[in-house]
Order: sequence, then C-alpha cells, then structure tokens
Amino acid sequence: MEKVNRYPHVFSPLKLKNLTLRNRIQFSPMVSCLTTASGEVTTEYCDFIAMQARTGAALVTIGASGIDEENGFDCAGELNITRDEYIGGLARIAEASHRHGAKISAEMIHAGRNADPMLTKTPYAIAPTPMPLPGRIRFVKEMDQLDIDRVVKCYADCAYRLYEAGFDMCMIHGAHGNMVGSFLSPAFNFRTDCYGGSPENRMRFPLEILEAIRNRCGNKIAVEFRISGDEIIPGGARVEDAIAFLRKAQDYLDLVVVSRGLIVDRNYEFYTQPPYYNGYAHNVPYAEKIKKAIDIPVSVVGSIKTVEMAEEILAAGKADVIAMARQLMCDPNMLKNARRGEPEKTKPCLRCLQVCNKNTAMGIPISCAVSPELGFESKYSVIYKSPEPKKCVIVGGGVAGMMAAQTLVKRGHTVTLIERNASLGGRLLDIASLPFKEDLRQYREWDIRTTMACGAKILLNTKATPELIEAEAPDVLFLATGGRLITPDIPGIDGANVVDVCSVDSGRAETGDRVVVCGGGMSGLECALGLAMQGKKVSVIDMLDPADFASEIFFPTKNMLFMLLKKHGVKLLGNRKVERVTELGVETIDRNWKHEFFEADTVVTAFGVAPNRDDFEELQYLVPDTYIIGDCDDAEKSIGYANYSAFHNTVVL
Repeated sequence: MEKVNRYPHVFSPLKLKNLTLRNRIQFSPMVSCLTTASGEVTTEYCDFIAMQARTGAALVTIGASGIDEENGFDCAGELNITRDEYIGGLARIAEASHRHGAKISAEMIHAGRNADPMLTKTPYAIAPTPMPLPGRIRFVKEMDQLDIDRVVKCYADCAYRLYEAGFDMCMIHGAHGNMVGSFLSPAFNFRTDCYGGSPENRMRFPLEILEAIRNRCGNKIAVEFRISGDEIIPGGARVEDAIAFLRKAQDYLDLVVVSRGLIVDRNYEFYTQPPYYNGYAHNVPYAEKIKKAIDIPVSVVGSIKTVEMAEEILAAGKADVIAMARQLMCDPNMLKNARRGEPEKTKPCLRCLQVCNKNTAMGIPISCAVSPELGFESKYSVIYKSPEPKKCVIVGGGVAGMMAAQTLVKRGHTVTLIERNASLGGRLLDIASLPFKEDLRQYREWDIRTTMACGAKILLNTKATPELIEAEAPDVLFLATGGRLITPDIPGIDGANVVDVCSVDSGRAETGDRVVVCGGGMSGLECALGLAMQGKKVSVIDMLDPADFASEIFFPTKNMLFMLLKKHGVKLLGNRKVERVTELGVETIDRNWKHEFFEADTVVTAFGVAPNRDDFEELQYLVPDTYIIGDCDDAEKSIGYANYSAFHNTVVL
C-alpha cells in the first residue's frame, strides 16, 4: 500500500461541477491523423483513443477538431465534428474512452488566419483583423458581423454534436494565435467596433461563444478553455490579460488549460511545442498566477514528463490538473508504473518532435521515435508470443540492436546480442552527452538498463566473427552495426588540430578557444552550441545556405536551435566548401570562386554519417534469414528510423 500512496495528489479525484475526474492527469490534445482524409473516425482512431484512456488518465482531450469546414481547418487529418452524419463515429470514440474509465473531450478550433488554404472552401482566411501570417502571402478577410455570428453558431452546434455522441466535455481552443486567441490578443485584434479596442471588447467574441454553447447545451456537457498564459510576442497577451478574461468567463467554464506561445509565428511556436532545448514545466508559473486569481480548476501543460513532477506541482497548489501527451504516448504504462512504485520502468520521451509532431504537421499518421507501436494500436497494443520460437542473433548493441532484442524476447524467441564495445548504446554514448541532451541521456540509460534485463544473452567486448555466429547456429540474423562518421578526402583533414564531432560531444577530445565546425547538419550545429555555451568562439561552415542548415530537424526544434546559436554568438557561414585544413584554420571557396580563410585552434568534422558495413560481406550471407536494421541500413535517418526498422522487422517474426 505504501507504494500506491507515493503520489497522493496525482491519484486523487477532482470534482468539476457536474463531472468527476478519477485523478489529476489529462491527456492533452494531440492530432493523430488517423482519421480518413475528410476527418471521419476509423478503427485505428478508436484504438488510438482507447490507448489514451488505458494509460489511466482521467480526461482524454482529442486534438484540434475543426468547427468550420468553410475556412477553419488548419491540419489535414483533424477530426471532423461539423456534420450530424459524423455523430455515429464520434460515439465510437466516446465509447472507446469510457470503456477504459476516462472522460472524453475534444479541442474545438477555428484556425482563423492560420487556416490551411488546401483544406478550406473559400480562397481567403478570416480573422478579427486582416493580418497575414509572417512569411505567407494569403488574403485575410476581416470578419464582419455575419462571419462572427456564423462562427459562434458553429461552435455551439459542434458542442451539441459532441454531447449527442456521448462526450463529457468540449474544449474551446483560445490559445496560440488561433481565431479565438486572436480576438483576445492586443497584438492581433485592431478592430474599432465592439469586438476590438478595449479589453472588454476583445473578450466579447469568446464570451459569445461560451454563452451560445451554454444556451444550446446547458450543463449537459462540461466546457474547458485553452488559453496562452503569455503569447511572448511583443505587444501580445500577458498573464494579466488571461486572468481578466477568465474572471469574466469562469461562470461558463469547468476547467481552464494554461499553455504559452503562438503557432502562428515560428519565432514563438517552440514555446507551444517545446523541444528538448527548452526546460521542464515552463508554463507552471503562469498557471499558478491564474489559479490564485480565479475560482475554477486549472490544468497546466508543457514538458511535465514524470509523475514526480506532476506530484510536486499539485502538492504545491500551483495547478489542479496536469496535462501531458508526448510522455504518455511514449510509454502508456507511465501512470501504472508509478502506482506500482516502479517509475524507473517508464520509457522516457525524447521531446524531439521529430516524428509525433513532424508527421502530423504534414498530415501523416502519428508515430513515435522511441515507441514504434504508436499509431499501430490496432496491431500491436499487445505483443503476442510467436507460434514458432526461433533462435536469433543480433550484431550490434546500438538503438536498433537494443530494440530488436527487447521485441524478440517479448515474442518468445531466444536471443543473443553481440556488441564489440564494453557497453550497449552505440552512438547514444556520444550524442547524449551535450548539456541540453538530458532527455536523450534518460532514454539512453533506460534503453541500456532495459535491454540488459530483458532476457537476451548479451555478449559485450565481443567481435561478431563468422565462427562465433556459426557456433550460435541462429535461425535468424539481425545486422545492426550502426553508422560511421564520414571523413571526406580534404587536404589536412587528418591534422593534429582536427577532431570529430562525436569525440567533442562526448568530452574525449578538447578544443581550443576558436573552433570551426565543418558541417551544418543537426550534429554540427548542436556541437557548435555546446562549445559556444562554454564561452568558445565558434563558426559553422557548410555548402548550403544557412537557412537550410539542419534541414532534417522539425521546424519548432530548428527555430529554437537557431535562436540559441544566435544568442551564444555562433556564426553560420553558408555557401562555402571546405578546400583545405591547416594548423591555423580552414580555407574555403564560395560559389563565386572566392577563397576565404577562417582561423581556428581546433577544427571539428561533422560531415554526416554513412552505414557501417565493416565485415558485412562475411556476415550477411551466413544465415538465409538475415535482416539489416538501423543506421547500417540508412544512416541519414534518425533514432526513430532505427527503432522503427528494428521493431517492425522483429514484431512479425
């Protein structure tokens, strides 16, 4: 019993007027793109919602659900709640959540000027003020009274539709610069009529929406409101503005969810979608201020990764509910592990955004870099034992090799993993060492610990020779030998002042005070940032234009990385090819054949990674059933690909 009570605040119920939540965890909105192209419910979508409810969360709030087919959708794959004929599908979702004891809500959204022109029926967007998005050319119409009245009705109709489908709650998305948030914001609402100008006028539109929902639905459905505690942008809404609005709105509301930042401006969206460079629980100070000022419960979202964090926030009275999505998707057993007193079993989220948010932003079904089961709940919510257990050998103990070992053991196979180094982990041992890679370090330690204890036979400090593999007599062989750093044939590249990026990141190699990093990919830029944070003068050279550096990174992560590079004085030198390295620095040539020399005490090579095919020829034909997984198959891809290729080649064996 003592273990069960380690988190008394997290696992206590909460009364929301006519609704009771079984605990204080909310599965926050996440678009999955598991619907049909028109936003209709599928079996895969129902199973995804069922997974969310099975986590033990008290409230599942479905991600962005457009309320206006005319000009309100911003994401392909959004759940469509705009027509009565969709009520049957919505009822399937509600049943999937209720079956596992969770209440269910949907985030109702009108994207306003952020609407995707590919998804709208009108050639223009509508917004309180005709301001186009930064960097985009699209006509934005200022809403007239007919537009306002129609959108208000859309919200009320959609809320009633959710009620008829059996939903317990609906959410008004009033944050991040979408339509409702734009009306509230002094940075985006410059109207001169009764819907703009004074704070009271800017509140009018969202208050009309809330009043219309209550007039249509009464108290049959609870209502939550998502708000930005701070829009960050100069002249934007601050926490005082949020408090003033919520004091007016709270009679209509059951719960308020506090977020921060904007998605309509890429300079501020990494506050809304925080990558691993950002701190943890960064919206809590805003939630705390709001909670002290209003009379309804407050939920807070934003990189709250562990039940321990949630318990501390709740115990301190800074919020009433903790909202999280990525960590619960990464490991749906997080809450169950906490209840059992075994939090160390929970797989840590990387906060990378590289698959979950990146995919859905493109209308691609959701997945996870470290949990390949995500999005495949219909197939792999349970890993069943194989009807024909086999003897398997894995060569390589990096990301792919560890995923393969864990999955094969779950399937009931006999597994031997051969690793030539003294530890599992592969390149994780190097790339997770930078100061801002705490999430990756947590995952590395979990992955190594879990693999060592999974039941596979682990052979460390062992070279996988043909003789050894033949002695193991496997039915199936998996080659997971990882990648190798690319070293181009450049004069001076083997000089004493030249070191590779992994040696620098891991601390095996020291650098001088002036450093030139050759390579503008993610690894080169992050190495440069780590060195600049130590006070060194760092430049990064690449043949690409600086705007195209690190093109493999999802834009919120890339934007925050670029902001940090600028903050720490890293120079990005694009459109240049490295011609020669000397003991004094790097000589380059640009597209106009101009030669330049950049002085450096140390030159860091970060030219990318290629598949490590050492010993392949003598290994790949030893066993008829041989699979090539991870970086040794495609080294240009990510941790997500390594895990994905390993999982999907082993789970069916």
